[in-house]
Amino acid sequence: MRLCIVSETWSPEINGVSHTLNRVCRELQRLGVTVDVIRPAPKVPGDATGVNQELQVNRCSLPGYRDVQVGFARPATLRRFWQQHRPDVIYLATQGPLGWAARQAATQLGLPLVAGWHTNFDHYCHDYGVSWLSAATRRYLRYFHNGCVLTLVPTQQQAAVLRQQGIHDVQVLSRGIDGDKFSPAHRDTELRKQWGVSEHQPVALYVGRLAPEKNLALLQETLQAMRDVRPDMALVIVGDGPGRAQLEKALPDAHFTGFVDKPALAQHYASADMFVFPSLSETWGNVVTEAMASGLAVVAYRHAASAELIQSGHNGITVEPNDALAFQQAAVALCQHPAEYARIGRIARLRALEQSWSGIAEQFLRYLNYAQEATHASSSACRIRSS
Repeated sequence: MRLCIVSETWSPEINGVSHTLNRVCRELQRLGVTVDVIRPAPKVPGDATGVNQELQVNRCSLPGYRDVQVGFARPATLRRFWQQHRPDVIYLATQGPLGWAARQAATQLGLPLVAGWHTNFDHYCHDYGVSWLSAATRRYLRYFHNGCVLTLVPTQQQAAVLRQQGIHDVQVLSRGIDGDKFSPAHRDTELRKQWGVSEHQPVALYVGRLAPEKNLALLQETLQAMRDVRPDMALVIVGDGPGRAQLEKALPDAHFTGFVDKPALAQHYASADMFVFPSLSETWGNVVTEAMASGLAVVAYRHAASAELIQSGHNGITVEPNDALAFQQAAVALCQHPAEYARIGRIARLRALEQSWSGIAEQFLRYLNYAQEATHASSSACRIRSS
């Protein structure tokens, strides 16, 4: 099989979509799949890693958030690429302008389309002060996805929401974790010394973009409340974004690392004790599984990966979405009981290790095969009717 992935992002860019696509891509290649990619030209010139053929298109950074870019291309440009390197199936990882152009070009060529739901765009409308666009965005997304054979989402919860919104043929494709890369074995005494903590002092960690959609106000309030009851607790914040300056001002004693590479990230997870994640914008949230695999007790809303993987009180702590007080109280209560968050972290790792990337890639390949067969069957039926 030859697969073409259309995405706004690719390795070495650091985000959940890039990470997911690259891991699935590597596993698919082991299964004999040839992978091409269409993406915006990267800021640092270079070829996409781990792919056969690549087409780079024009890019534009989002106003007010230069780290996020969108791609632009004419459908004719994409048609020419696919006529030269004809794929069996196309996977649309973006619903933006690049995804729309790809959808048009693929439809014109009669190529099977599978779409992924990697970003909650209607949620972002509220976070960035354009909530009046939410209804129009949902209508567009419904039209976009209903032009594809399948839409793949990471959780049953998300699938139910999209079906209620009128999107057809929604299936679940979960996310995996590398249990060797993210493991308690990477705990680093020297790193903890840099944070100014001894072996038995607690460390609360956050990993993710520092942007409005991540619920940074609640993150700030929760970490401050935890420090109030555990003055010896170190606060470590990994990531960057437009909200960093305000957060640094509010939490002057916290350790802000910016983005770190994968080996260092694994050390940061393993060297902490609790993971605090108040975001509700994720479709999955790879950081949750990374923290769990690293042996951390996660405090999160019952949403996305946390809703799928965490049994509250057993292998993590979850509360109802949007209950900020309950979230803060849960984190404050847990940080006062070292034996409890250590126990939860051990069980969390066992649950995370059930998320195999190889098994997820095999499921993805089954979906791709189905899309190919369904498109061919539909084309054959149309030819029979027209004759």
